[in-house]
Amino acid sequence: MDGDVKYHLGYSRDITVNGNNVHVTLCPNPSHLEAVNPVVEGLTRAKIDHYLNDEKKIVPILVHGDAAIAGQGIVYEIVQMALLDGYRTGGTIHIVTNNQVGFTTNYLDARSSTYCTDVAKTTLCPVFHVNADDVEAVITTMQWALEYREKYNMDVFVDLLGYRKYGHNEGDEPKFTQPTLYKQIASHLSLRELYLKQLTAEGNITNEEAETVRINFETHLDASLEKAKSKTSAFVKHFLEETWKDVRFSTPEDFDSTPNTGIAEKKLVELGTKLSTLPKGEKFFRKTEKVFEDRLNMIQNDQLDWAMGELLAYATLLEEGHPVRVSGQDVERGTFSHRHAVVKTDEDAEKEIITLNMLSKNQAPLRIYNSLLSEYGVLGFDYGYAFGTPQGLTIWEAQFGDFNNGAQIMIDQFISAAEDKWGSMNGIVMFLPHGYEGQGSEHSSGRMERFLQLCAEHNMQVCDVTTPANFFHLLRKQVKQPFRKPLIVFTPKKLLRHPKAVSSIKEMSKGSFQMVIEDNSVDKKKVNKVVLCTGKMYYDMAEEREKRGVTDMALIRLEQLYPFPQKALKKAMKGYGKKVQLLWAQEEPENMGAWSYIMRMMRKSNIDVIAYPAQASPAAGSSKMHEARMRQVMDQLFA
Repeated sequence: MDGDVKYHLGYSRDITVNGNNVHVTLCPNPSHLEAVNPVVEGLTRAKIDHYLNDEKKIVPILVHGDAAIAGQGIVYEIVQMALLDGYRTGGTIHIVTNNQVGFTTNYLDARSSTYCTDVAKTTLCPVFHVNADDVEAVITTMQWALEYREKYNMDVFVDLLGYRKYGHNEGDEPKFTQPTLYKQIASHLSLRELYLKQLTAEGNITNEEAETVRINFETHLDASLEKAKSKTSAFVKHFLEETWKDVRFSTPEDFDSTPNTGIAEKKLVELGTKLSTLPKGEKFFRKTEKVFEDRLNMIQNDQLDWAMGELLAYATLLEEGHPVRVSGQDVERGTFSHRHAVVKTDEDAEKEIITLNMLSKNQAPLRIYNSLLSEYGVLGFDYGYAFGTPQGLTIWEAQFGDFNNGAQIMIDQFISAAEDKWGSMNGIVMFLPHGYEGQGSEHSSGRMERFLQLCAEHNMQVCDVTTPANFFHLLRKQVKQPFRKPLIVFTPKKLLRHPKAVSSIKEMSKGSFQMVIEDNSVDKKKVNKVVLCTGKMYYDMAEEREKRGVTDMALIRLEQLYPFPQKALKKAMKGYGKKVQLLWAQEEPENMGAWSYIMRMMRKSNIDVIAYPAQASPAAGSSKMHEARMRQVMDQLFA
């Protein structure tokens, strides 16, 4: 573990207040301003959902700077979450340490609003402005804030108007940029001096008694420092040690194989039938009824599509006692109208029906929420939720893969680096719809290359699967493996309804997640060209191979990109001739997608790439141009 500065490391402990035990948790946090805010909210909500069942038994507290609360958009996102069903935490106490300067920037240059806390007006939250030099006023204000939150379950803001005595850090000279202000600060009495002056004037304490208190306190600090110096090493505990006691860290060997995640065929049919059956006595939109009729037919015909693979994964986990949370934009129905996990009764009643919560009496709950139009805040919230739910499945789905761009800070600061920096495991799952269908450039790519560039030291899992059964096993594996890692899944669009992207119940009942899928349709001895690929590109190439009548080409699918499945790929390659041509094929331009990563992972192999030349934009914005580019790629592949 490389670690981080000490004050970024999370911490938990029990303290006694007025005879009552209070558990206090400090979340690990990066330097990136306000990034931890949604994580705190998500962790709070997880504790409410799974342990406390009462918003009044917990309170999230966020500490802001005056420049950050006014300038960082994530603050607005979490404020907008505050009263939403899927994200509420019973009200947050926002404490603003308002020192009237942001590093070296005066507050007049840092915002256009009158107050730094004006974001609170969005949801009509109360704001208490208090002189930070007035100790008793600050204490009284905090009591009012807590009482308001407890009574109304709404956010409340406390603006502590004070100053920064020294520079931004030990080596900073504040008089460079705020000479007038720091001339006043230099002659201003300290907080201790001001309060002592008040207390002595009121006759509550003498100067002699105050000096005794000071000496005793400093003696205590000196003794604690000496005790700390005597320790040769420090043991750092996980900030949620008790919550994560049954989960261990991974080893490199863990990624050589995957756990068995099959479920008995009889149970799959039973659960599939239940989740595909609308309750009697309710009236539904005819197209909704058709969706559920089609699902029942899939089970009867043993041809399960992508959505059924996903829903069956949830159903089996729920039945086994593992809670599932899914959130993101339009996830209840699914952006591509494929999921329909939540359906509405007719227009008169418009009651919500979730058949996945009607499986059995003792099942765990499915919590699924259409999110506000936020990526940074919602992904951060769900990441925090996953912190508090190590035995559950927590998923954030982007409406389109590229929407993760708006949440890049969470990916860089938390998802990819938290275990290395703070020793904090997390099992968050990201669904990123990805695929080049010629329907626009921006929403085509989940930016696979960015995630693969961040991969190191087994910090996450990156997958692009091609069958409903493998998707089923992948989701179950995420909970069944004895450790937790973030899982990035590039989910399909075209394959949601592709006639060949189907699986049988038997494929879900047996085995486990396949990191690599071999090509069993060819005679290895006759193969001259082996093409490695991932995701939807497999179906495009398989269709073209059949159309051209090619029999000497094998298509091997890398369902897991990271950790790189070295042993599984070696096994899949066994039996091909030594002179076989080895290629990587992708629909993304050469400078995007997985190619740069594959080249790095297979640098000792004589491998080349089939892809469209490097582009600045992810994909063509015209279907005709896309088709022309794909023809060019296919012609190159089959040359």
